[in-house]
Amino acid sequence: MAIESIEINLKTQNCRVFATGGVRDYVCSTALNGPGEHEGSGCTPRGSHRIRAIVGLGEPENAVFVARRPTGELWTEELHDAYPKRDWILGRILWLCGNEPGVNRGGRVDSQRRFIYIHGTPPSEPMGVPMSHGCVRMRLQDICELADDVSPGTLVSIVET
Repeated sequence: MAIESIEINLKTQNCRVFATGGVRDYVCSTALNGPGEHEGSGCTPRGSHRIRAIVGLGEPENAVFVARRPTGELWTEELHDAYPKRDWILGRILWLCGNEPGVNRGGRVDSQRRFIYIHGTPPSEPMGVPMSHGCVRMRLQDICELADDVSPGTLVSIVET
């Protein structure tokens, strides 16, 4: 199924995927600090984006990433308990790039330079409520499924309603 575009809804905490075969919905979790574009804000940026890169294809579903590189670790509850303060980035990373100069591209509002991703998170993390540090978190199975079907350049719209 070819994916045409993705919409992240900050109000409903929903990731809606528009594809040739229909629409798929996934629950997600965006920023605890709400919407916002500025570097260091911990907010999820709004507006039109595109997928710059897909990281982790071929890695195990529970692969752990730091700085977009697999660490060689596989997430387990024991590993999670050993590092309780870690912001877990698991499974796959869809690295976003803003399309709107001055809004989410360039300067201190650049989504790509802010390292804004759609990525997997541990099963213990809540979904459907804002809890991230700015990224869009998804369940491991969901992000892996999405990463398998999406291509770099796919449009991603992040909306408030």
